[in-house]
Amino acid sequence: MFNWNKYKVIALVNLSMALLITSCNENKQAQCQRLIELVNQGTSLIEKDKGSQVTLSLGLAKDLEDVSKKINQQNFKDPQLENFKNQSVKHFETFSKNIKSAGEALGSAKTAKVSLAGKEQVRKAKQDMETHLKQVSNTAKQSDTLANDLNKYCNQPEE
Repeated sequence: MFNWNKYKVIALVNLSMALLITSCNENKQAQCQRLIELVNQGTSLIEKDKGSQVTLSLGLAKDLEDVSKKINQQNFKDPQLENFKNQSVKHFETFSKNIKSAGEALGSAKTAKVSLAGKEQVRKAKQDMETHLKQVSNTAKQSDTLANDLNKYCNQPEE
C-alpha cells in the first residue's frame, strides 16, 4: 500500500513539473497574440484621435510613446516576432514624434498675431504640419504592411 502512494506522489510531481515547464514555454501563437494586442492598442489610439486639436494631438503623441515602450519591453523567443516588435516600436516612435511636431506647429499657428510676422509664422506652421503629417501618412502605410506581414506570419502553423 505504501509503495502505491509513493508512485502517486511521484506521478503528481512529474505532472506538475511538466505543466510548469509547458506553461513557461510560450508558443508562437501566444507570443503573436501579445504583440498583436499591443500593436492594436496603439493603432486604435490613432484612429480614435485622428484630426484632433493641439492638446489631444500632444496627448496622443504621449500615449503612442507609452505604447512604443510597452511593446519594446516585450521579449520574444521567436526571432521573427522580435523583428516585428522592433519595427513596430520604430513605427510608433515615428508616429509619436511627428504627431507631436504637427500638434506643436498647429499650436504655433493658433497663437500667431495678426501681423506680417504672424502671417509668416502661420505659413511656416502650415508647412511644418504638412511635412509631419506626410511622414505620419508614410509611416501608416509601412505600419499597415507590417501588420499584414505579422498576421500572415502568425497564421502560419508552427514548425
